[in-house]
Amino acid sequence: MSERLTIPTEYVDWRTKGLWWPGEPVTLDEFAARKDHLFTGPFTWPLMVLRASALDRNIAALADFTRDHRLLFAPHGKTAMSPVLTQRQLDAGAWGITAATANQVLDFHRFGVRRILLANELLDPKVLRWAAAELDTDPDFEFLFYVDSPEGVAVASEAVAPHGTMREGARPLRVLIERGVPGGRTGCRTREDVLAVAREVASAQGLETAGVAGYEGPLGDADGVRGFLDDLLGDAAALAGEHGPTRPVLSVGGSAWFDLVAEALGGREDVLPILRSGAYVAHDDGLYQRTTPYNRLPEGPESLSGALELWAQVTSVPEEGLAIVGMGRREANHDQGFPIPRVLRRTDGTVVPAEGVEVFDLNDHHAYLRIPDGLRVRPGDLFSFGISHPCTAFDRWQVIPVIDDDDRVVDATATYF
Repeated sequence: MSERLTIPTEYVDWRTKGLWWPGEPVTLDEFAARKDHLFTGPFTWPLMVLRASALDRNIAALADFTRDHRLLFAPHGKTAMSPVLTQRQLDAGAWGITAATANQVLDFHRFGVRRILLANELLDPKVLRWAAAELDTDPDFEFLFYVDSPEGVAVASEAVAPHGTMREGARPLRVLIERGVPGGRTGCRTREDVLAVAREVASAQGLETAGVAGYEGPLGDADGVRGFLDDLLGDAAALAGEHGPTRPVLSVGGSAWFDLVAEALGGREDVLPILRSGAYVAHDDGLYQRTTPYNRLPEGPESLSGALELWAQVTSVPEEGLAIVGMGRREANHDQGFPIPRVLRRTDGTVVPAEGVEVFDLNDHHAYLRIPDGLRVRPGDLFSFGISHPCTAFDRWQVIPVIDDDDRVVDATATYF
């Protein structure tokens, strides 16, 4: 049985984007219990929704994958920052949750997550002191974070053991030595650097090396990823031989190469492998549809599907081949490509594929659509769009309704960015 999270009470009211709610506030549970229909309920456009069937499929897929390959799973919570989705991931068997920032750590801790892996360096003394105090008072709390420099080690040690003096009976902060890639972001570049940082940890008060970690996302080919995983395994073996622990944590894994992570690490007894993939929970119709490992795995690409749908209304058809839709940068992420038109729903309720329709520009609240010859589009029609890269989509929406395959609301989730 997974831990039961504390999900804050949030409300639908006049501030809720995508809803027309001039009346009194209601809780998200009360709102979901109404089971409003997407096209006749109190919605206004644009609106982001989550498709329940796709969420179910995605969460089950990675739960099955990590279990079958004997990997611990700490999905990256930065994708959605949603306690509702976090609870579902934990219920499906996730070992813990990954965070990217100190504030995200605090969020997940407040929700009640017992194991949190901060996949980043942490050099803020007040946050380090908070983590040490929580470890002292809560024996069930586990916290891991990255270091890649002597400076990071020194700041962490001084924060929890001022002037080299540890509190009596205190648990040490457990750190992962991060390995990076040339030209990438954080992380030691060589094994010598990894071991040098580990020696700093070993001689510092209040710290303990838990293992190594890395991120293979910047590597664009399978050979590069396999080589990086080999480097991490070598780092872990060197740590175990020189500085312990005997079975170090080895954490790795974005959403594009988790098949190779499983191939290299699944079921190993010399390391404790923790996969951190996060974008899978919503998947998408762009970046991850192209790069998902399920394009290479026997289960097939249908194992994951885009759960986020952005519905927006045609406001103008000012010239042949051009439609303007009431949706822009404030509603639609575009860092990895413009939204992808899925279907056109006409004002009479008929639905046709949006084949050949293309978003080619965005303003703050307008999208420019190229309309192919032969497709009739009129003001008032609705388009459904998929997105590319879910990690920058959720943060534009504070409340997201969850709908079933009959287009009725079955749940609603708040986001905490």
